[in-house]
Amino acid sequence: MDSEGNGEHDTLPPPPPVSPNVVPIRAEPEPQQLKKKPLRTPIPRKGFGSKGQKIPLLTNHFKVNVSAVDGHFYHYSIAITFEDGRPVDGKGVGRKVMEKVHETYSSELGGKNFAYDGEKSLFTVGALPSNKVDYDVVLEDISSNRNNGNASPDHLDSVNENDRKRLRRPYRSKTYRVQISFAAKIPMQAIGNALRGQESENSQEALRVLDIILRQHAAKQGCLLVRQSFFHNDPKNFADIGGGVLGCRGFHSSFRTTQGGLSLNIDVSTTMIIQPGPVVDFLIANQNVKDPYSLDWAKAKRILKNLRITASPSNQEYKITGLSEKSCREQMFELKQKNAKENGEAEILEVTVYDYFVNYRKIDLRYSADLPCINVGKPKRPTYIPLELCSLVSLQRYTKALNTLQRASLVEKSRQKPPERMSVLSNALRNSNYDSEPLLRSSGVSISSNFTLVEGRVLQAPRLKFGNGEDFSPRNGRWNLNNKKLVEPTKIERWAVANFSARCDTRNLVRELIKCGQMKGIHIDDPFDVFEENPQFRRAPAVVRVEKMFDEIQSRLPGAPQFLLCLLPERKNSDIYGPWKRKNLAEYGIVTQCIAPTRVNDQYLTNVLMKINAKLGGLNSLLSIERSPAMPMISKVPTIILGMDVSHGSPGQSDIPSIAAVVSSRQWPLISRYRASVRTQSPKVEMIDSLFKKVSDKEDEGIVRELLLDFYTSSGKRKPDQIIIFRDGVSESQFNQVLNVELDQIIEACKFLDENWSPKFLVIVAQKNHHTKFFQQGAPDNVPPGTVIDNKICHPRNNDFYLCAHAGMIGTTRPTHYHVLLDEVGFSPDDLQELVHSLSYVYQRSTTAISVVAPICYAHLAATQMSSFMKFEESSETSSSHGGMTAPGPVPVPQLPRLKDNVCNLMFFC
Repeated sequence: MDSEGNGEHDTLPPPPPVSPNVVPIRAEPEPQQLKKKPLRTPIPRKGFGSKGQKIPLLTNHFKVNVSAVDGHFYHYSIAITFEDGRPVDGKGVGRKVMEKVHETYSSELGGKNFAYDGEKSLFTVGALPSNKVDYDVVLEDISSNRNNGNASPDHLDSVNENDRKRLRRPYRSKTYRVQISFAAKIPMQAIGNALRGQESENSQEALRVLDIILRQHAAKQGCLLVRQSFFHNDPKNFADIGGGVLGCRGFHSSFRTTQGGLSLNIDVSTTMIIQPGPVVDFLIANQNVKDPYSLDWAKAKRILKNLRITASPSNQEYKITGLSEKSCREQMFELKQKNAKENGEAEILEVTVYDYFVNYRKIDLRYSADLPCINVGKPKRPTYIPLELCSLVSLQRYTKALNTLQRASLVEKSRQKPPERMSVLSNALRNSNYDSEPLLRSSGVSISSNFTLVEGRVLQAPRLKFGNGEDFSPRNGRWNLNNKKLVEPTKIERWAVANFSARCDTRNLVRELIKCGQMKGIHIDDPFDVFEENPQFRRAPAVVRVEKMFDEIQSRLPGAPQFLLCLLPERKNSDIYGPWKRKNLAEYGIVTQCIAPTRVNDQYLTNVLMKINAKLGGLNSLLSIERSPAMPMISKVPTIILGMDVSHGSPGQSDIPSIAAVVSSRQWPLISRYRASVRTQSPKVEMIDSLFKKVSDKEDEGIVRELLLDFYTSSGKRKPDQIIIFRDGVSESQFNQVLNVELDQIIEACKFLDENWSPKFLVIVAQKNHHTKFFQQGAPDNVPPGTVIDNKICHPRNNDFYLCAHAGMIGTTRPTHYHVLLDEVGFSPDDLQELVHSLSYVYQRSTTAISVVAPICYAHLAATQMSSFMKFEESSETSSSHGGMTAPGPVPVPQLPRLKDNVCNLMFFC
């Protein structure tokens, strides 16, 4: 048998030519391919809901008419290279090059306009004259060709003006070769087919072309483009959120296929940008110091890398590659002095950057002498510019995670009441001037300027059960616990307080807590003791502080407490939180509640007690239908409800494991009690990979088995015959993976427990980050809680609906978009919408309906809390925000510690 590449193959004759009329024989499929089961796809809509009070609403979808149904979009591949064949990869260069191609070769291109995506694809309406063609274009002064000798001692060949003029030309132009080759033909009628529910690759491509036309339209106006959002360079849209970061307001716009036809969805969108202007001002704000002499330059170098600046006085643009090793007055470089020797050879002088700028260029430097210079050169050929001559260009994205204060500031500064948002959107549509876009015109696209009118329905809130058999109907999505007892209060018997140097009257706090508990039906004994942190450890690392506190507690307590109340000095981001939780839950199995008491009043203590009661196994309120059991489809048949979510590190952190959390209901027929199972997985992987983990013929260490066994033991030895799955955080492009990868793992876990057991599944995806908003017609308020919309702007084929379960108190309500991917149980549209609505009322931490079903919120909380156990942050600070590269291939992921048996089934995440 020959091994490949043996050399003998080279001597074989070429294959015979195939005559043009040969029809290839279809190969028979392999036997194992025949066995492949059909892939599941999202189910179509069964009908519409009818329950609830009807309400007319406006939505930020604008109707689009497409008249050119018989035309085609032509897709061409673009390859841009330098003259010597090297590919061009500079961002932003492509658009400039293609604009130049359009300008220079308009007649050769048949006078056609084109939509270019900024990378490798170009689209036209109708075909170009030729299927494959090469063009050369010369670009003057392109900003990504940033090494020219004007504002910096890069080549610094001369200071003589005549020489400079003579030299300027060759440095400033580059030739690019552009190859345009035909790739595909996309019929415009695919859009019409999609509107009739027949989606295809063509229809998605056709919509992509329309989206690219909008992006290009915005790019021509000098906008920053972030996916389908556009940000204008207008300081009116900037809001300072601290740390040298600005929130920049812009607009999202994308075409969507809906039951009512094609619509353009326009929404307000916010991104973070680096504060433009002097580099030194940005660094001072970013590091929160008083003057440039207090800056941490290692940190500065990390954050500045790859940012773009302009250098005065030439206003030339560069990209920062680093900082100089030495200060401006010490950093030397070689300066070529032309005409200095008689034979015309250049003399090479060693000068400092400071000396060059001050004495040769006669530029006054006020404060840069003792600071590092900005380097904009290549690794082998540095180019130094004094700090004070550098200004950051506007609209450069900031991609690191925001801290708590920045996030709070961003939310506060970017929220808008419904009427304000509507007027901003109307103006945005008017100012975008899409009617003037030639490509939209030649595609026969026209966009209405009116918000689409839809019909919503307001569902009635479910009745709640409290202590002493009291029933209550929430009003406007909220209720309070005044004069009410909790439905299942716990007892707090063996407990103590640990105070990590928080300034508060601890004795009084304990007194008030006991009194408040009594009112709510929770019996609280006096604490065993209040442990005050030894002041000498106040400055110690968090892990040490926790260890020392536990040593103290162990030495003075007779046995393990049932509960510890922990007082923290800072409200958010306390570094004690993670190590403290880990110690309690994973090492000792103690339930704990952390608080940072500032204003201690009855409302505050009630909220704290609700969390403590839920964590210790109690319940604060229940749906009335849980006890009577009268829930359609759920009360009659054992049913488990799962909430699934994956949380990822922030965008700049490519080395932090993602955390998958699945929570499950227990004690059927209840749907208010949950437990959680949390695992780490590879960074940025959205599909949960540990649902089923077979380690031997008898053993499965996956998440699902753990949850199913708990359901069985807590629900009177019953297996669930129905499994309802709520999945958060997946986009439409991943629906098929949820249905075919994750669901398969869950089914395998069931079969592994019992081969003959086939539960029925209901799979629903919940999406929060979409751009559809609803407004009340002629009223300034948000839509009422319980508003559901399943028509007109919903999907033409699939089973989806929008629900605003909560009362939007600030800003504009963001509805949750639920997609029903699979329903083997057979819910009616009304029953399903009621179930989802009811699950927004079982969240034990608050006395309000929440915006997304409780199981998903709990999965989110469990992932967040468990991630605080592991200190991932140390490694992440070094990965640069501007794309820290990591080697491909699977990286071993650190595992989370297991929780102790006595706490793992409790709602520790509440």
